[in-house]
Amino acid sequence: MTRHQRILIYGYGNPGRQDDGLGAAFISKMEEWLKHNPVPGINLDCNYQLNIEDAEHIAHKDLVIFVDASQEEIESFSFSAINPSDARVEFTMHAVSPAFVVDLCRKMFHRAPEAYLLHIKGYEWDFSEVLSELATRNLEAAFNFITGIIKNKQSFDSALLLKQD
Repeated sequence: MTRHQRILIYGYGNPGRQDDGLGAAFISKMEEWLKHNPVPGINLDCNYQLNIEDAEHIAHKDLVIFVDASQEEIESFSFSAINPSDARVEFTMHAVSPAFVVDLCRKMFHRAPEAYLLHIKGYEWDFSEVLSELATRNLEAAFNFITGIIKNKQSFDSALLLKQD
């Protein structure tokens, strides 16, 4: 990670559906962490789901990390590079996928940021604003992984080798 990159960490999901709120919870933790560990160039955003308008939002960034809850068979979290794709929906419960947003950005703005997906394993999806205990543990592990990369000024690309579920 270079010191002057324009980075966006974008959490999404519904905090009113228990573990689906992991993306929003991640952003809340990052906001608090950045108050005590300021890092120039890092911006945070959060929404219920990704939208096509997000293509314009990421067009001005060098690097984007999308953060979402996952029902996939992963251990605690996974961190993977995003390859642009015009498939609207992939392994997500949301209207458009991060790969679709990156692809749309590339097509509309003739550039696309380096992009990654941080999927955090969730377990409970009922109407509640409280994360499950296991999801909270996974959130902490994912948070420590990302802040460790930032603190150690590693590249996110090299971090792919560290965490693959």
